[in-house]
Amino acid sequence: MESKKPATINEPEAEYQLYSYADYLTWQFDEVVELIKGKVFKKAATAPKRIHQRISGELFLQIGNFLKSQKCQVYSAPFDVRFPKKSKEDSQIFDVVQPDICVICDLDKLDDRGCLGAPDLIVEILSPSNNETELRYKFDLYESQGVKEYWIVSPENQTFTINTLIDQRYVTSRMMTSGDVVESAVIRGFSLDLKAFFEGVD
Repeated sequence: MESKKPATINEPEAEYQLYSYADYLTWQFDEVVELIKGKVFKKAATAPKRIHQRISGELFLQIGNFLKSQKCQVYSAPFDVRFPKKSKEDSQIFDVVQPDICVICDLDKLDDRGCLGAPDLIVEILSPSNNETELRYKFDLYESQGVKEYWIVSPENQTFTINTLIDQRYVTSRMMTSGDVVESAVIRGFSLDLKAFFEGVD
């Protein structure tokens, strides 16, 4: 069966056309493609800036080293996270994202294609091409799907914001920066000194 041609949210037909994970699996793009509520989001075709990659790599290493003796696992993009609602069938999944970093503690959610269900922690690192997606669409998606903790990192401003799920709604921390220490409610015992962290990735 021929798959539907994808449209981006910037194209008129995208307002009416919805795509599923089954469609997503048939596409071939050079850039990263995500689905949110059945709509296609294409990230920039160019590679992320060096500082984005430095922050992602260093944060992944620090979380990974901390989790070595624990059951939780950490993954970095590209890594598909699918959010099923009523059905786990590919044709009925309309939300598929590739977070910069995610931590999954319920290992039953992992399969050969990534994660099926909400990770415990998601980290998104902002860039000029994805700020609106992260701050608007993904915030709502992660909150509604039960992601327990959602970190937003701004390389440009060297800031961290933590959204913690409490009573099914995100409670957002103040904006943290150099001099603050990030502590996670999900990865208990993990902390990140932002002054040392950002100095180390310059």
